[in-house]
Amino acid sequence: MKTLNLHVDYIEWEGLKKALKNIDELSSKQDPAKKKVVEALVVMTAVEKGDSLETVEEYVKNIEDIVKQVKAENVVLYPYAHLSRNLGKPSVAIEILEEAEKKLKKAKIKVFRAPFGYYKSFELKVKGHPLSELSREIVSSGGEVIEDLGEKERARLLREISKSRLDTSKLAENDHRIIGRKMDLWSFSPSAPGMVFWHDRGLHLKNKLIEYWRELHRRDGYEEISTPQIMDRKLWEVSGHWSKFSESNFKTTYEGRDFLVKPMNCPGGMLVYKTTPKTYKDFPLKVGELGWVHRIELSGVLSGLFRVIQFVQDDAHIFCTEKQAEGELGKVIDLTKEILDTFGLKIHHVELSTRPEKRIGTDEEWDFVEKTLENVLKKKKMKYKINKGDGAFYGAKIDYHLEDSLGRTWQCSTIQFDVSLPRRFDLTYLDEKGNEKRPVMLHRTIYGSLERFLGIITEQYNGKFPLWISPNQVKVLTMNDSCEDYALDVKDKLFDEGFRVEKDFSNESIGKKVRNASIERFNYIVTVGEDEVKAGEIAVKSRDSGKLEKMKLVDFVGLLDGEVAGKK
Repeated sequence: MKTLNLHVDYIEWEGLKKALKNIDELSSKQDPAKKKVVEALVVMTAVEKGDSLETVEEYVKNIEDIVKQVKAENVVLYPYAHLSRNLGKPSVAIEILEEAEKKLKKAKIKVFRAPFGYYKSFELKVKGHPLSELSREIVSSGGEVIEDLGEKERARLLREISKSRLDTSKLAENDHRIIGRKMDLWSFSPSAPGMVFWHDRGLHLKNKLIEYWRELHRRDGYEEISTPQIMDRKLWEVSGHWSKFSESNFKTTYEGRDFLVKPMNCPGGMLVYKTTPKTYKDFPLKVGELGWVHRIELSGVLSGLFRVIQFVQDDAHIFCTEKQAEGELGKVIDLTKEILDTFGLKIHHVELSTRPEKRIGTDEEWDFVEKTLENVLKKKKMKYKINKGDGAFYGAKIDYHLEDSLGRTWQCSTIQFDVSLPRRFDLTYLDEKGNEKRPVMLHRTIYGSLERFLGIITEQYNGKFPLWISPNQVKVLTMNDSCEDYALDVKDKLFDEGFRVEKDFSNESIGKKVRNASIERFNYIVTVGEDEVKAGEIAVKSRDSGKLEKMKLVDFVGLLDGEVAGKK
């Protein structure tokens, strides 16, 4: 239970409308009429899960103590749900308030009770002395009573968690949230703020980005690992994340130990490194991780795929010697360019972010790191800005800012040079002479947040994804029922070739079928009529060229294969 106790000159309230339709069934003692009470202690009260009649005794004792301290003439029990997100059942709340009213009256205290289950207007004037505003929390000793909900309560909760309305009035037509809904790619729900519900088509897109990432990283000699979602506080204290950012992260406990839901992948990667001894022959050691991470964000700043709480970060850590660092940084820059060019993304600007005020490591280490990054940028003839003081707490970094279709900029790719975490985690290797040395480490992401990257390209393509990643590659349509067997054979053969293919054999007109497929942004629309059946051909319309051509199925498969291979 949570309470806010206000000593007021007066309070006036009026019940305007029922907030609970069944309030009359729960209690017949709710009076919504306008009422004014002067010289009162107003006890704003939120009854929480786990509260019961056993809570009443401490609730009443708190009120009596405050009444004595402030010398209030009256007490107003005012139901105020906004104090808590963990509200108990209305029936329990009413029972507690009614019982508290009885006990206070028995103690010769004049009590008034604002109506429960109503939207109310109220006005009050707080006295303003040191004890005029006091908050209290009463923790039930019995804990939450877990029981199955009644039918009405379950229906109420279902309505609450099912609300998912997108206000499109201020969104551009190519906003990824609108496209996502039209193409059935993803959705969002208040039951999981800042987290994406991936539908089949959207998950296909995400998986294609991951497949491409794995293809290039395997080519370039990266290993891939996966580390746990929840790890002990001690790990984050060693890394420095606990002291610097613990308030921005989700915490939990297990058997009396503090744990953090990982906000980044790096510390887990340190532990993997330490499991086996390393020598100079292992370097450069390139280790990638497509890891789920969680970071607390205020609900007001959440924005579709662009600003989320849960996301996948395409991390990689490169462990190497100081002499190897510059060359490895250059390779990362080349790989970043290759990926961004594949998607036709425009780099708005690049920043070199230098040492922040809150940091770990010596000034000499930071000098070396910043100079190395600047040397690489100059050798690659890249234009960049100095972003003074905005580096990570463990190292300076190069940040890529991409420009989206609306001219907004987003920080996605980043390359960070770190000499501090290897020391904190006591990472070592043996050099050519058998001496123990400390490696340096490059952190880098190219997509950055996979979710944000996908939001950017969705808007850039306006949902018209290139064939190699498209969730809607081919749709097969029939002119009439007599063509259905042949059309189904075409669909099945395309499916067996590995393409995403759907069918529309409905009785709608062919014009409407084509319009629907166009709205869904299919790359190719295949139409089958009696002429195609007789000739053993298909009629193919390309989304991008708009041309309609007749061809053999085998030729169409070849066309698709070439387009996928060329990532066009």
